[in-house]
Amino acid sequence: MNAKYQGLLICFMLYTIAFIVGIYAANQTLATHQWILVSIAHLAATCVVFAGSLIYKNSSLYDPFWSVAPAPIAIYLAFWPESITIDYEKIILVLIPVLFWSLRLTWNWAKKWEGLIEEDFRYVNLKKGSKAKVVFIDFFGIHIFPTFQVNLSLLPIYYVLAVPTNEVNLAMYLASSFTVFAVLLETIADKQMYAFAKNPNNKGTTMREGLWKYSRHPNYLGEVSFWLGLYFMALSAGSSPSWLFICPLSMYLMFALVTCKMMDNRSLARRSDYVEYMKNTSQLFLWPPKSN
Repeated sequence: MNAKYQGLLICFMLYTIAFIVGIYAANQTLATHQWILVSIAHLAATCVVFAGSLIYKNSSLYDPFWSVAPAPIAIYLAFWPESITIDYEKIILVLIPVLFWSLRLTWNWAKKWEGLIEEDFRYVNLKKGSKAKVVFIDFFGIHIFPTFQVNLSLLPIYYVLAVPTNEVNLAMYLASSFTVFAVLLETIADKQMYAFAKNPNNKGTTMREGLWKYSRHPNYLGEVSFWLGLYFMALSAGSSPSWLFICPLSMYLMFALVTCKMMDNRSLARRSDYVEYMKNTSQLFLWPPKSN
């Protein structure tokens, strides 16, 4: 078995254990608020993945957790809602974009990951210093923070699925469609970049074609838009709290202030033409490039 398939097998086994531990942790808190129950299960599963990352000395084992964990959470909220009222119309509108996003992003990761011989450069850069510092950053920065971010940004679907008074309306259909289109945007951007990177003639040069002509990170725009779409669905339901806007806002800030900057810095170090591209091209939003 080559390194890639061995790594995928280990990851699958680790996630199976994490899923079982998450269910067990949730069962110990059945009397509490449903979202607290979900959060406890999410955290418990994260700790299992963290243990696996330590054992195999590779934090990239956590990468697919971002897209894998929301799927069972959404399914649980859909078919075992706190209200005990199952609305199949709402379930379809929520689950289609969530499962589409989850399966697509997970497949995209599996296609690219080379196995345990490869670790995300961002993790490598972050895990420097004393052993105690490395473990602290690995646990809180690489594992717990993203889990907290996903958990927070996933909260809007609780207000769509768990509140029985929410009636499906045109706005919810539009919000669901927006979320699907966000995933399609991310898919198209990834396919364009994959085709560009696959051509050896493009090595060391910057992608300036397709969506990448109008945004330095159109794939991340699709990702941020996906989470915004979940918020739009909750907003259309009419029963979400006013502070819920922090869910998509926090996701946008994470990508705009942290993730995009890390990717830009890496590209600046690897591509001589990236300075000009960065100067003339929007960071996230699709916008005509500045003329020289």
